[in-house]
Amino acid sequence: MRIRPLAALSAAALSALVLAGCSGSGEPDATPSPTSTSDSACLLDAQPGADSDAVEITGSGADLAATVPDSLAFEDVQRTVTTEGSGDDLAAGALVSGFYSVYDGSSGELLQDSSDTSPDDSGEVPILLDPQSYSLFVATLECAPLGSTIAMTIPGSAFGEGGSPVVVVAETTELIPTTAGGEEQEPVDGLPTVEFSEEGAPTISIPDSEPPTEVQLEQLKTGDGPVVEPGDTVFVQYTGAKWSDGSVFDSSWERGQPAAFATTGVVEGFQQALEGQAVGSQVLVVIPPAFGYGEGEINDADLTGETLVFVVDILGVQRAAAAQ
Repeated sequence: MRIRPLAALSAAALSALVLAGCSGSGEPDATPSPTSTSDSACLLDAQPGADSDAVEITGSGADLAATVPDSLAFEDVQRTVTTEGSGDDLAAGALVSGFYSVYDGSSGELLQDSSDTSPDDSGEVPILLDPQSYSLFVATLECAPLGSTIAMTIPGSAFGEGGSPVVVVAETTELIPTTAGGEEQEPVDGLPTVEFSEEGAPTISIPDSEPPTEVQLEQLKTGDGPVVEPGDTVFVQYTGAKWSDGSVFDSSWERGQPAAFATTGVVEGFQQALEGQAVGSQVLVVIPPAFGYGEGEINDADLTGETLVFVVDILGVQRAAAAQ
């Protein structure tokens, strides 16, 4: 059994976790390990208990591992911070680097760890605390200080009927900057121009000319990190605007957090803008309809017929996990 990359849960599963965490009846250990303080901004803020305290964590970094006892009750969601970091408490929407391992709670079998998807030999990966896509990491890491090592036990009921219990161990290391840090490049004549706010959010200006009929790429910054390969999951900040009127139709900046998606899960022109780029790069891409949402009459209902312009900051990457 393998879970899909990044140990993703649905938003519904997170809701189940929240309900389980709020209504759990497990008795916490009399002298629990450190845990985050309760905060109304936390979506779950699970507390330590006998199950999470019993998970034995060994090693750190790429050697992070755990032994899962076969006596865990899995009556509720529990979380023990075994080593408390010195950084600020993490909140939903944060993008951090770190290490993780996920185990089948019934058998103790390792289902996936960060070395499966790390882009290099370090075993370290970007981790996005996105409640909509990666809620397992939100539940595990939110409201705990950066640099902490955490054990979390989750009953199978949190995953729906027939679900299996899961044990997660994770260690966070540092915040990942939410703007690309590569070397700035000279602009290309004839393409849209970009201005940036102090935070790094782009404003795109469309030239007074006909849009191109082929995908046009411009590197605004060139990074020196791992190169994005086909099928990888990329962690990005982006803004998308229409060539027809310059209006913004989508922006991670406006949502207040980075986004993550597989390169094979986006339109062809966007895929071309990502694959082959190094982490730390910032790319401007112009995508004609044939490489976007298709030809047709431009309308307000969708992006059919629109030439699209994106500015993308490539912040991190995970390799696709091997099928097993």
